[in-house]
Amino acid sequence: MIDALNAVRGRARTGVKPPESIRDVRQILDEMRLIKDQEELALLTRSADISSYAHRRAMQATRPGRFEYEIEAEFLHEFRLKGAHAPAYGSIVAGGPNACTLHYVANDQRLKDGDLLLIDAGCEMHGYAADITRTFPVNGRFSPAQRDAYQIVLAAQTAAIEAVSPGRSWDEPHQAALRVLTQGMVDLKLLEGSVDGLIESEAYKRFYMHRTGHWLGLDVHDAGDYKLKGEWRPFQPGMVLTVEPGLYIRAADDIPEALRDMGIRIEDNLVVTDEGCKILTTAPRTVAEIEEVMDREK
Repeated sequence: MIDALNAVRGRARTGVKPPESIRDVRQILDEMRLIKDQEELALLTRSADISSYAHRRAMQATRPGRFEYEIEAEFLHEFRLKGAHAPAYGSIVAGGPNACTLHYVANDQRLKDGDLLLIDAGCEMHGYAADITRTFPVNGRFSPAQRDAYQIVLAAQTAAIEAVSPGRSWDEPHQAALRVLTQGMVDLKLLEGSVDGLIESEAYKRFYMHRTGHWLGLDVHDAGDYKLKGEWRPFQPGMVLTVEPGLYIRAADDIPEALRDMGIRIEDNLVVTDEGCKILTTAPRTVAEIEEVMDREK
């Protein structure tokens, strides 16, 4: 088994297609990894708990004038303080327009009053990853335009979470989020037309260009097929996934000024249960929760 796995890894690095027998082994292992047992779920829950504490600490430490890397240091400290072994992936700490870059990792800019800060970060516990994204105002208070855009993303995430339950397909949460986001783009005057037409034409991709989630486990983007025989896979109890809709509004002449260079993503980790799903991550998520945690008067 070990020799087979090493052979798979070697061919993956070189781009050589592995023999059929090795591909079969890999597929079997991927299926085994897709359904988590209770020990795995305990580790995923612990990594989610630690990461949630770290995001709360980052919110409390954020203020205008600090650098992105200073906030990164806050949650990395919290990871180790609570016993996590390492970050699960390269952390994204993106202030203002940097949040419109999906995989921004420079983390070296000064935070500005009036901007939003997007943090995508999670820790690893005995190999099992958390993956959380939160977006919040650098000064602790959402502007009216920021609040409107944030509430749209939050509503999209809520709709997607409600679509996660045994028997429903992998694509249903994405489609649920997409409809809410596209309607929101119309409401914000980013797009014109019907929701169905804008989805069919993919006009929404200017502001939302990625899927709404992925499997989570030993890897941040964990193993497991999303389709079976060409059809979207149904959810089963024990599967763990992220749900992470977003809006990315780069500055342009046709964009309302109050919305320019605004990137928002909200990401949580879920486990599919017999009845539906359970959210493992607990970092502040609503506008009220975020502003309460960041209240400088307390």
